[in-house]
Amino acid sequence: MEAVCIGAVTVMALLEQSVFSLQVIYARRKYSVAPPATSGPPAFERIFRAQANCSEYFPIFITALWTSGVFFSEGASALCGLFYLYGRLRYFWGYAQSPQGRLAPLYFSAQILWLLIGFSSLGVFFSFCRIYLNLDLVHMLCSVLGFV
Repeated sequence: MEAVCIGAVTVMALLEQSVFSLQVIYARRKYSVAPPATSGPPAFERIFRAQANCSEYFPIFITALWTSGVFFSEGASALCGLFYLYGRLRYFWGYAQSPQGRLAPLYFSAQILWLLIGFSSLGVFFSFCRIYLNLDLVHMLCSVLGFV
């Protein structure tokens, strides 16, 4: 399997996380908040929390992206991944501006993440049934719906 699309989204995700981390470094300098301190002016704290929140969700996103891409659909997973990264970017900059600015992008990216988790679950379940139970549920479903 060639997972070029998922790989590309993963690289973009790594770059996005790197940009978020750099923003914290710049904010530390701008607001004179030396490590290991995590509190300071509200503008610094919003940037710090936005980066931390994005980092907290990163392992869940990467796991769901790859599981969905391998077991469900690489194309659909990569597209969802791009939407998720867009939502996280909007979340970061929205939170940097105001606490309320994070809410709509947070809900959007959470929905995309749940979609990837759903795709992952379905893909693993269908693969398990096909490999270990000799039951091709996807083929059966397509036959019932008249796609085959």
